[in-house]
Amino acid sequence: MFTGLIEGKGKIIRFERSSYGAKIYLMPLFNLNKLKIGESIAVNGVCLTVVKKEKDIFIVEVSPETLSRTTFQFSHVGEEVNLERALRLGDRLGGHFVTGHVDTIGIIIARKERGTHFELTIQIPKEWIQYVVEKGSIAVDGVSLTVNQCFENNFTVNIIPHTAQVTILGKRKIGDKVNIETDLIGKYVAKLLAIREEKKLNENFLKEYGFW
Repeated sequence: MFTGLIEGKGKIIRFERSSYGAKIYLMPLFNLNKLKIGESIAVNGVCLTVVKKEKDIFIVEVSPETLSRTTFQFSHVGEEVNLERALRLGDRLGGHFVTGHVDTIGIIIARKERGTHFELTIQIPKEWIQYVVEKGSIAVDGVSLTVNQCFENNFTVNIIPHTAQVTILGKRKIGDKVNIETDLIGKYVAKLLAIREEKKLNENFLKEYGFW
């Protein structure tokens, strides 16, 4: 579990693809000395496991399923990424609950400067927009953000100067692809409501009320 509060950036220095997925060699661009093998870490919002450490780099493995659902399928050497270690019991929860299980890939379709900050408009598949709520939370490349407005197949978020500096969102431009994780609570609520609606018109319901 993560919070969406990025600790710093890292750089991909090696990317090995295979039929089993991929291995990514990452160099943190900040102090990450206490990282341990077996520890979970969010890389651009994707929960991965540290499998090896070599001096000032660490290695994570990516499954074929994760490659197919995230922007890692487009990654390359030299690319910067957002890094966040897993939430510890007792930590302040300044962002929102982020699982590191990416739902879909979004595309930035607009970037507008708004004084000291800027606004991104991100398009996602229509089937996921039902989980995006105005003034609710969303993770974009692992960054916890508040949804400003929500439309038929896109939404807007504000990026403040601090977020632009600490994360890779500051360099994001129109056409860039980003990892999207919708709000966990929203998905559970939608699932429960769907089950409830489904049960309303089943055989037992009809028998109970004399229609069968």
